Amino acid sequence: MAIETVGVIGCGLMGSGITQVCAQAGYRTIVREASDELVSGGIGRIDGLLSRNVSKGRMTDEEKAAVLGRITGTTVFGDLDECDLVIEAVTENLETKQEVFRTLDGIAPSGAILASNTSSISITELAAATDRPEQVLGLHFFNPVPVMGLIEMIVGLQTSEETVETARQFGETLGKQVIQVKDTPGFIVNYLLIPYLLDAVRLVESGVASKEDIDAGMVLGCSHPLGPLKLLDFIGLDTTLYIAEVLHDAFRTDRYAAPPLLRQMVAAGMNGRKAGQGFYAYD
Repeated sequence: MAIETVGVIGCGLMGSGITQVCAQAGYRTIVREASDELVSGGIGRIDGLLSRNVSKGRMTDEEKAAVLGRITGTTVFGDLDECDLVIEAVTENLETKQEVFRTLDGIAPSGAILASNTSSISITELAAATDRPEQVLGLHFFNPVPVMGLIEMIVGLQTSEETVETARQFGETLGKQVIQVKDTPGFIVNYLLIPYLLDAVRLVESGVASKEDIDAGMVLGCSHPLGPLKLLDFIGLDTTLYIAEVLHDAFRTDRYAAPPLLRQMVAAGMNGRKAGQGFYAYD
């Protein structure tokens, strides 16, 4: 199946990034948000990033205008009725995502693929909310989407080979490397990443080392671009806690048990960069 029109549900940080890379790759892209203000905010974020590319000589004004011209914002689910692929990028909550998939199943064309940008939730459970489980899979992008070169493609229990191949080809047209994983909690990246981040919080909590020294150890000693605590701030402490709880519920092992300090910081609203305060302070 040829993909020409892409729908995106959610125009926050991830949704706007997905919208941008789809439009830059030449796809007509329709992004849906809950309000006009959220639509305007998301498209404004895209405009700002494209303007930065223009100022740095990475694209021309004409190319920027062409990308924005391929993007349509809406608050109406029904406007996605001509999409060949719809990518859901809403809050990381099972019930919220299932409701989106139920709605999309009644709107999107019968041959359309429905994908989730989830970082931890079962694709098989999301597919069960539809009458087309063979056309449902995960396409997990990474933040910031225009910069990060990876998509985790998660194959549900009933996802068809045709869906997998179409989605893989689509991801590659975005300039991303697509890695394939079975529908298992945490997939590849978060299965490995979350214990590492939780261990860094435990080191701070127990007073073994300062946050600065922990981060410096991993940046300079392991060639990581960011230390674990700065990475936690970037991801969001609340998001990390949610994923850790999903993984702990699934595996029941201590490696996914959230440290008390992480829970306290989330309760205090210290969710990282987006909140202005996490392990580090942000202006």
